[in-house]
Amino acid sequence: MKAVSTLLDIVEEPIDLALLEAAIRPGDGGIVTFFGRVRGSAEDARTVTGLCYEAYEPMARAEFASIAREARERFGDVGIAIVHRIGALSPGDISVGILAAAAHRAAAFDACRFAIEAVKRRAPIWKKERYADGTAEWKENAP
Repeated sequence: MKAVSTLLDIVEEPIDLALLEAAIRPGDGGIVTFFGRVRGSAEDARTVTGLCYEAYEPMARAEFASIAREARERFGDVGIAIVHRIGALSPGDISVGILAAAAHRAAAFDACRFAIEAVKRRAPIWKKERYADGTAEWKENAP
């Protein structure tokens, strides 16, 4: 797969690390990945049986691009991949993948942390948790 400096996507299929690796360039010595997985329990300890993500895709992709631009402005020449899954997910499924690649590890770590925090805070993506007791609840993203 040819290296690109930025990969931004919203997908309905499982997120594969190989997809994120497209943002790694030949000069990158530091590569940091973050995967967010669906937890089996809610903040209030209820059992989560699954959740559903919805997104306003055009705006979410534009926000991903803005986040990638800001990461490069803050941390230098950083390759960024941001991929978020939508649809029905089960506990253990990966819901979001972030990869930051840079010549040195410090910039890669900083850019990866910045990217996931910004996605959670700014992207128009919503999740509805389903619980074992048959109830469901829309949850706010908390950075």
